[in-house]
Amino acid sequence: MKEFKIIQLPPYPRGFHLITPILLDSLPPLPDSGLMYFFIQHTSAALTINENADPSVRRDLEKYIDNIVPEDFPGLEHTLEGPDDMPAHVKASFFGSSVSIPIIGGRPALGTWQGIFLCEFRNRAPGRKVVCGLL
Repeated sequence: MKEFKIIQLPPYPRGFHLITPILLDSLPPLPDSGLMYFFIQHTSAALTINENADPSVRRDLEKYIDNIVPEDFPGLEHTLEGPDDMPAHVKASFFGSSVSIPIIGGRPALGTWQGIFLCEFRNRAPGRKVVCGLL
């Protein structure tokens, strides 16, 4: 069975946001086995899987990536959309635009402490679109 759907996320502030419930609630009943595939249609945001239990993990991820890719990096050429735009593109490339999750027994085979996160790298971003595929 192949099925694809575009899921519209609401606007989020800069940071790492748990979106697992939004994504899963937007899907039809899952098959007994297969693969879930999520792809974000943007170049200044990303998707990742990480710990969903302790919110400090999300805050620390943001601090860490902001330290690696600062907004005040000298010599950037792509600055027309503001100082957060080019660093957002670099950060999105680090994390990537998609995640895949096996489906086992009609459920996502996420680990106990895993969740799907929107990595929002812009200060004032619009809602993002995520394409979901069930394979």
